[in-house]
Amino acid sequence: MNIFTTPRRIIVTCNKRLSPYLEREVVDLGFVPVRTFSTGVELEGTVKDCIRLNLNLRCASQVHYALKEFKVNHPDVLYRVLNGLPWETILAKDGYFSVTSNVDHPTVNNNMFVNVKVKDAIVDRMRSETGQRPDSGNELTGAVIHLYWKDDRAEVFIDTSGETLAKHGYRKIPGKAPMLEALAAATVMATKWDRVSPFINPMCGSGTVAIEAALLATKRAPGLYRDHYAFMHVLGYNDDMYQKELEIIQNQVIEVPGLTIVASDISLDAATISKVNAEIAGVDSLIQFQQCDFEETTLPEKPGVVYFNPEYGERLGEISELEGTYSRVGDFMKKKCQGYLGYIFTGNLDLAKKIGLKASRRIEFFTAKIDCRLLEYELYGGTRRQDIPKTEASSQPGE
Repeated sequence: MNIFTTPRRIIVTCNKRLSPYLEREVVDLGFVPVRTFSTGVELEGTVKDCIRLNLNLRCASQVHYALKEFKVNHPDVLYRVLNGLPWETILAKDGYFSVTSNVDHPTVNNNMFVNVKVKDAIVDRMRSETGQRPDSGNELTGAVIHLYWKDDRAEVFIDTSGETLAKHGYRKIPGKAPMLEALAAATVMATKWDRVSPFINPMCGSGTVAIEAALLATKRAPGLYRDHYAFMHVLGYNDDMYQKELEIIQNQVIEVPGLTIVASDISLDAATISKVNAEIAGVDSLIQFQQCDFEETTLPEKPGVVYFNPEYGERLGEISELEGTYSRVGDFMKKKCQGYLGYIFTGNLDLAKKIGLKASRRIEFFTAKIDCRLLEYELYGGTRRQDIPKTEASSQPGE
């Protein structure tokens, strides 16, 4: 079987609640999803298709290409099934591979034990068929094999990504409590921003949201910031496949005349970090960075989107202090942002009540172990009111 030309099941995984936005990305690339579930999208394709998916997807974590699905109730059965697969046609005998797994079975209380079983099955097969064995370890620097095992059902995949796709590669300085790049991209996609009108991001932190907005507007794909994937280490890989897809995403970058993105933060360190990260992403010229209190952030006359990601607070003293901050954010939006669409991403809905505005949408997200919402506010009033043109981003999942 040539995995680069043989269509099989592909599972693209993502963090919890990002799958609606991942599904839209998959469809935009011309694929037809078979199903969408809470942490991923299933489709059909080849490893060559996986190259395209890896380079383009903003909301994904891993792209898994299925090799075999089977029933199993004991690690010894797992070994026998995997030892019977033709690994010598997939992995280089003098190469390097690692194993990852997601296991939920009563016979297993340690995933590392299962990973070793998978590794042993592969290595023993390779040694018997080729007289050599590849090296293996925990580093995701070579080929990656992934096992999913729940109850009596197991499936083994080639993980074509390796290191997670959820980190987009440009953020070399994370800053304080940074939002994951995949999550930031999904939240911007969930807004009604048309990617032409102004995008204002007070309290920008390390600049992730503003940078992701600039990348979306100019069609800069994540593959521009990464040059290593696990698919590069399986047999049959031809670098021409990768270079062709890389050229496509390089040529799809567009200019957006008059695009205004403003990112501000009261912290000098945050403003500096944001600019450095934007420079690495190649969008520093598209973002106006300001060091100031959020109330002093520049607001263009032409309305657009204003997006806040304030702290949530973990301790009582922090929450008391943040109540005043959230109230000030609400006053700022009411008094200065008429005509804009306002968004607040928060993991503390009690604090959000201090905004003093009624949300028109409450869009579910999840970060770390925190249940979050992206709250949308239609800020009517004044002569500045102009409707932002509706785009595909207008019809997003919400509560």
